[in-house]
Amino acid sequence: MTSQKWVRLFIRTLALGAISTLLVSFFVKSGTYVEEAFQPFDALELIGLLIWFSGLGFIFSVISQMGFFAYLTINQFGKSLFRSTWKSVQVIIILFTLFDLVYFRYRAGDDGSIWSYMIMPVALLLYALAVAYVKKQETNGQAFIPAVLFMFTITTVEWVPALRADDGDWLWLMLIPLLVCNTYQLIRLHRINQEVKEEQSHKEYV
Repeated sequence: MTSQKWVRLFIRTLALGAISTLLVSFFVKSGTYVEEAFQPFDALELIGLLIWFSGLGFIFSVISQMGFFAYLTINQFGKSLFRSTWKSVQVIIILFTLFDLVYFRYRAGDDGSIWSYMIMPVALLLYALAVAYVKKQETNGQAFIPAVLFMFTITTVEWVPALRADDGDWLWLMLIPLLVCNTYQLIRLHRINQEVKEEQSHKEYV
């Protein structure tokens, strides 16, 4: 991949992070907008909130991109270290992540029911499986498990600051932009590689 395409991917992912965070903030932080900018209406305060949440989106996007490059490195390292067992190792990591998200949050929480702690992790896993299926359909079957690992485990690692805060609004405010950015990068990567191959083939043909 050329440096120009990497820069373009970086900038677009930054923009997606800012836009998605801003949109989510309208829902999960609607009270903040009402109290600080609309009662009474204060244009400067509104602009400040928009800049603040956009800035958070940039931060979430950078975290996502760091996670993506870490995933690419880990995947290559895992292939060389574990070889044929790498797929099984990834499945174990995914299952441990699911257990961690449910059980350890349940132990640390005040809610007496473990079921309430299962909804979000299971939903996240289902989303990861759906994205991995798309990745598999557009590439090959070997991409499925690594894609689930990235969309579920790496996203969870990126999500840790919000998990530690254990605030419902911030959980959603951070998770959705991370998912948007991670999904975009994962699906876009092989498409960019395909574009590069086609460009090279065209140059050779010409």
